[in-house]
Amino acid sequence: MKSIYSVSRESLEQYFISKKMPKFRATQVFEGLYKQNVNNLFDIKGLKKEVMVMLNEDFFFNKLDIIDKNEAEDGTIKYLYRLADGSLIETVLMVHNYGYSVCVSTQVGCNMGCAFCASGEVKKIRDLTPDEMLLQVKIINDDLKKQDLRVTNVVIMGIGEPFDNYEHVMEFIKIINDDRALEIGARHITVSTCGISSKIYDFASFPYQVNLAISLHFATNIKRSKYMRINNTYSLESIADALKFYYQKTNRRITFEYIMLNGINDSLEDAEELAKFASKFNCYINLIPYNETDNGLKRSSNEQVRKFFDYLKKKNLNVTRRREQGSDIAAACGQLRVNKLKEEL
Repeated sequence: MKSIYSVSRESLEQYFISKKMPKFRATQVFEGLYKQNVNNLFDIKGLKKEVMVMLNEDFFFNKLDIIDKNEAEDGTIKYLYRLADGSLIETVLMVHNYGYSVCVSTQVGCNMGCAFCASGEVKKIRDLTPDEMLLQVKIINDDLKKQDLRVTNVVIMGIGEPFDNYEHVMEFIKIINDDRALEIGARHITVSTCGISSKIYDFASFPYQVNLAISLHFATNIKRSKYMRINNTYSLESIADALKFYYQKTNRRITFEYIMLNGINDSLEDAEELAKFASKFNCYINLIPYNETDNGLKRSSNEQVRKFFDYLKKKNLNVTRRREQGSDIAAACGQLRVNKLKEEL
């Protein structure tokens, strides 16, 4: 059996066709799941009983349990979910002037091993299935609906590396984008990768206008390999080649994410290297304040960030400074999960 939340409408259409049934049944099911918000396949309006029985034999309703929910002074809410197998993941709701954005996890743990990231403190146990990603958003969206609000944006940059779980992530995107499901516009969805070049080529052919962000953080191979071991496999040169292909095929602007680490990647020399790399692309650069953990790394000072920002602006690059959110609720990616795991030892 498969979770009913794991299938896109396109996949469900193929399911009905394989059963010698009209594919419009998939739309009826989606209407039931996401508009009627049923939690029992027999409650879907308009379906014949024999169709309900068939679905009930092939699909089930998965669920996530909220075991912790921390709200920051700025309105950011971090959810800690327990999956059916007991694993923990976390999801963040962020309030912006343009709407409500959810940061989604894609794996239980992470194998990328970036030195500055709490997610990698516990190695990857498994990939999340599409329904386990979808439910992170749906649960929050259902809460917001009670206030006549809704999730407007999804960023796929929580625990895990999305391109290390590529097929499941793409199916998840199809579901949340569907106008019969959560109706999140493709241009309001962003996928962030630390630079798995082979999948960037694949993503260029994905038929949705989803945004691509690269967790760059260092603009030289020496520094990047020291703090992001993925760079030993996918160097800056391989990422650059993949991004050129991506842009030629999609004509979509790329975002480079750059966490500011005190004394490590925040000098004007680092800014110069970043400018050299980024100037090859039609891109945004997003300078990110570092949420400190217990790994000894420190955030850059406001003054140093300002100097770094000003240097990039003088180079005519599109650069922004991300507004810090949730700093009072273990906001670093994976931090709440790691703290809970330590409590349970």
